[in-house]
Amino acid sequence: MPRDEAKSSKSPTTSAKSNRRQFLDTTTATVAGAALAGVAATKAGAQEKADVPKVFAGGSDAIRLALIGCGGRGGGAAVDALSVQGAPLKLVAMADVFKERADIVRRSIGEQFEGKFDVPDERVFVGFDAYKEAIDYLKPGDIAIFATPVAFRAPHFAYAIEKGVHTFMEKPVSIDGPSTKRIIELAKKADEKNLKVGVGLMCRHCDRRQELYDRLQNGEAGELMDFRGYRMHTPAQSPELFPGPPEGVSEILWQIRRFHGFLWASGGIYSDYYVHHIDEVCWMKGAWPVTAEATGGRHVKGKMDDQNFDSYAVEYTFPDGTKFFYSGRHIKNCDQKFGVFGRGTKGAFTISASGHSPARCAIYKGQAEDKDKLLWTAEQPEPNPYRREWEHLVDAIINDKPYNEAVRGAEASLATAMGRIAAHTGKLVTYDGLLNGDYDLTAGVADFKADSPAPVRLLADYTYPVPTPGKFKYEYND
Repeated sequence: MPRDEAKSSKSPTTSAKSNRRQFLDTTTATVAGAALAGVAATKAGAQEKADVPKVFAGGSDAIRLALIGCGGRGGGAAVDALSVQGAPLKLVAMADVFKERADIVRRSIGEQFEGKFDVPDERVFVGFDAYKEAIDYLKPGDIAIFATPVAFRAPHFAYAIEKGVHTFMEKPVSIDGPSTKRIIELAKKADEKNLKVGVGLMCRHCDRRQELYDRLQNGEAGELMDFRGYRMHTPAQSPELFPGPPEGVSEILWQIRRFHGFLWASGGIYSDYYVHHIDEVCWMKGAWPVTAEATGGRHVKGKMDDQNFDSYAVEYTFPDGTKFFYSGRHIKNCDQKFGVFGRGTKGAFTISASGHSPARCAIYKGQAEDKDKLLWTAEQPEPNPYRREWEHLVDAIINDKPYNEAVRGAEASLATAMGRIAAHTGKLVTYDGLLNGDYDLTAGVADFKADSPAPVRLLADYTYPVPTPGKFKYEYND
């Protein structure tokens, strides 16, 4: 069960169900703990096959880690960090708004990484200010891992910078124009303090995709004409919120627990799931899209629907007019497809075939993607990109190399949000218009408490507001 499909299979369904960059939404510690342990075993097996050099010289002083956000996504990031060969890393603090989640990850990681794990009871911090307590235990030059819902990324990043702590933050890092600007401004402050920042867009750290990029730049596929991408599979979690918050649980805590269902918390499944594919295409193209127009809808209705559509069809346009067509669908019993592809004047190419790793990149002679038309295909096995991104970050810290992925992560997140908002509003969305607009879904989150009013309120009919194209100025309100 890899961290966001870290190890692909022939079935897109398997990849989708084994998403480790998500909070564990299971209801018992036993089930969740077993799931996380399975992830670690899969990842360890994948890493044994990868040709990853031992490039780090062990030092006498450990680089200490604090994990903020202890779901499956956070647990996966911590496993990847502690698995870097030769790196003097040690996990020393954890924080979450749900103690049971911290306990699950703490137990699993503690069993796997004896000698690299030192998190006693008093360093498991719980609550909305827990991130501060965890970071406060670190020294300048240590690393904070941010794997909470994206709504909290900017305030957490700001505090790490204030304390002189390096950062690894999970994708996406923003979900609209104002949150993107906040990350970009914070990135400048991180540079001023010579702090290193990694962003969990691990495909950029894939050796085989890098080789594909170089080959495309060298013209092996000719002039790039268009791109297409697909993420179509059975829903990874229930799209129905019925019957609402359990008794005794505040509305805001429940919305955080079900963060994929609320746009303010996550940007929905579009921002959270599709950002990898969109970032891959923009990397290969060497540009961000200038416009997005889209359609989509909710076909499968429940008693209390979340704020996602279950299908999306988006047309991105790059500055030179090149198109990128993206299709997303999360409906049971439909055909499934997961990958990103492109066409050049000399031939077609594959950026990722089925899942995020291995990529199985390829270039073909002509437009038929047939094995007998292969000009080049990525060598197998492939180094694990989830580990590679940590190797690169730790190498930059130990050897004091310039390293800050925050701006690129914010720009990829903004490009992703363009498609989501275009589908939800039924309007053409521009890159500059969104970046400089006033649509701010995460305003005020730094001050949230367990009893704060939730950003989204139940309507009179006991449902939540949902995107309705053509009705609102923004996604679900004016």
